[in-house]
Amino acid sequence: MGQTVKKFGTAPVFFTAMSTILGAILFLRFGFAVGTVGFIGVIFILILGHLVTIPTSLAISELATNKRVEGGGEYFIISRSFGLNIGATIGIALYLSQAISVAFYVIAFTETFQFLFDYILQAYHFTLPRQVISIPMMLLLSVLILRKGANLGVKAIYFVVAILATSIVLFFLGSPESSNEVGFNLANAEFRNPEQFYLVFAIIFPAFTGMTAGVGLSGDLINPARSIPFGTVTATILGMIIYFFISLKLANSAAPEVLAGNQFVMSDIALWGWLFIPLGLAASTISSALGSVMVAPRTLQALANDKSLPFKSFNHWLSQSRKKDAEPVNASLVTCMIALVFVALGNVDIVAQIISMFFMITYGSLCLISFLNHFGSSPSYRPSFKSKWYISLAGAITSVWVMFKISPAYSLLAFAVMILLYLYINHIHRSRKGISSIFTNTIFQINRNLQLYLQKRKVVRSTTDWRPSVICLSKNSFQRDNAFKLTNWISYKYGFGTYLHRIEEYCSKNTFERSHEELRRLIHNYGDEGHVYIDTIISPSYTSAIAHAIQIPSISGMENNMLILEYDKENPAELNDIIDNFKLINSGNFDVCILASSRKPVIYKNGIHIWIKTTDAANANLMIILSFILLGHPDWKNSDIRIFDICKQDEIGEVKRQMKT
Repeated sequence: MGQTVKKFGTAPVFFTAMSTILGAILFLRFGFAVGTVGFIGVIFILILGHLVTIPTSLAISELATNKRVEGGGEYFIISRSFGLNIGATIGIALYLSQAISVAFYVIAFTETFQFLFDYILQAYHFTLPRQVISIPMMLLLSVLILRKGANLGVKAIYFVVAILATSIVLFFLGSPESSNEVGFNLANAEFRNPEQFYLVFAIIFPAFTGMTAGVGLSGDLINPARSIPFGTVTATILGMIIYFFISLKLANSAAPEVLAGNQFVMSDIALWGWLFIPLGLAASTISSALGSVMVAPRTLQALANDKSLPFKSFNHWLSQSRKKDAEPVNASLVTCMIALVFVALGNVDIVAQIISMFFMITYGSLCLISFLNHFGSSPSYRPSFKSKWYISLAGAITSVWVMFKISPAYSLLAFAVMILLYLYINHIHRSRKGISSIFTNTIFQINRNLQLYLQKRKVVRSTTDWRPSVICLSKNSFQRDNAFKLTNWISYKYGFGTYLHRIEEYCSKNTFERSHEELRRLIHNYGDEGHVYIDTIISPSYTSAIAHAIQIPSISGMENNMLILEYDKENPAELNDIIDNFKLINSGNFDVCILASSRKPVIYKNGIHIWIKTTDAANANLMIILSFILLGHPDWKNSDIRIFDICKQDEIGEVKRQMKT
C-alpha cells in the first residue's frame, strides 16, 4: 500500500465543488425549469435544494475539523462514525454513484455537438449515435487520468473553470432582441404549474449536489481541517447565489414557452453565445467528469484499505498506489471501466435517478452523524468549525423527505439495496460487528435524560399497574443457572431485571480484576439469550451483599421492588442464610421470591402450579401475576397456569367460592 502524498491546498476543493455545481444542468435544463414553474417556482426549488446541501456542507465541515480526514472523504467520515460495516455499505453505494456520474457527465458532454448531429440528420437523413463522441471521449479521459492522475485533473479544472466563468459572465452581459417583449419584473413573477414542481425539482436537484465533490481529495490535502470547510461552504453559498441571478436573468430574457422548449436558450441570450455557451457546457461537463474520476478511485481505495470488499486479493490490489506519485491507479482503472460501460449504454436516465438516491442517503448520513455527535455530547467531539444540531437534524430529515418526493419507488429500491448490501457485508465481516461510539453516546444520552425525567417527575409504584423491577443475588452463577433463568423469564416482556453475581471476598485490586473477568464470562454465557442487566458485587458476607443489593438504584429508571434469592434443595443450610437476613430484606419493603434450585430440568408443558392460601390475598395476587409474566417468555409457550388451595373436606364449597371471588 503506497503512502499518499499531501500536495493540495484549498483551491482544488473549491474549484472541484464549483465546477460540479455549475454543471450540465445549468446549461441544458435550467431554462426549462424557469419556463415550466416560473421564477418563483425556481426560487422554491433553490430553497428546498439548499435545505439539503447547506446543512450537509456545514456538517461535513464540522466533522472534518474534529479529527483528521484521511483518504476517502465522505466514506472515511461515515465509516469512522457509524462503524466499518455501515460505512462500507454507504461507501460502496457512494463509490458507484461517483463512478457512474463520470458516465453521466461524459454523455452530457456530447450535447455540445448537437449542431453536428443536426447537420448529419438533415444532410444524410441519418441519426448519428451519441456514442460516436462519448466513447472516444471516455477513452481519452481514462488514458489521461491513468497516466497523469489527479495532478492533471486539478490543472485541467483551473483551465475549464476559467472557460466556465467566462461563459457565465458573457451570459449576464448578453440580451436577446426579444427581451423587450418579455415584460418580466419581480412584481409580476409567477409560480406556474405547481403540479409539476417535484418533477422539475427531480430534474434540477443534481445541479446542487456537487458541493462535496472536493471532499474526496481529503487524502491529498495538506490541511483538510482548513481546506474542506472553507472550500465546501464557500462553493455551496456562491453556487446558490449564482443560480439565483441566472434564474432572474433567464426570466428577464425569454418568454416561458421559449425557456421550456429550447434547451440551448442560454446560447440565444449570451453575448457570443453561439460559441461560449457550448464551450461552457463542454467545460462544465468535462470538469465535472474530471472531478468525479479523481474522487471515485480514492473512495474505492479507502474501501479496499479497510478490507470492506468481499475478496482479500481484490482488496489488496485496489489498495495499491503508484510509487512515483501515490496515485490509486488500480482503483482508477476499475472506475474508468465502470464508467465506460455506462457510456456505451448511452442512456443513464433511470440509473441517474437511483444514483441520486444514493447521494441523498450519503448527505442524510453526514447530517445525521453531525446531529448524533451533538446529541451524544462526547467530550472528545471538539470541532473547530461548529454547526448547530437543529440545522444538521433538518438536513437529515429533508434528505429523506426529498428522496420520497422525487420518487417513492426509487427511494424504496435504494433503501432495499442498502439493506441487502449491509446484510451481506455484515455476513462476510462478522468480526467487525458492534455498536460504534456515536450510537453508544446517543443511547447513553437518551437513557440519562429518561432517568432524570422519571426522577424529577417523582414516578412511584402504582398498586394498580405493578410491574417487576427485579434484583437477583447469587454466588453460584457458574454452577447452576436456575436463578438467572427465573430473572430472565420475569424480565423478558413485562419487567426489568438486574442479576448480581456475588464474589465472596473482600474488595481489593485482585478481586476487582477478577470481577471484571467473571462479568465477561457471564455476558458471554448469558448475554445473547438474556434480557437481564448483568453485574458483579464483591462482598465477604451474605448480609453485606444483601445490604448493598437492596440499595442499588435500578438502571431502568424504575425503583427496584423485588428481590430473588436462591438456595440449593440438596443443601438446605443455604436457606438458613436467607432466613437470618429476612428482617434486613424487609427493611427495603421489597417483594421477595425464594427459589429452591434443583438439578432436575424444568418441564414447561406441565405448566405453572400455584399453591396459595385464599386468606393470604397479597401473596396470592403476587404469585398469580408473576405466573402470567412468566408465560410471556417463549420457553413457556403453550403452557398454562393452575391454582391450588389446600382445605378440609367440609370447606371445599366455601374455598371454591373464595377462589372464584
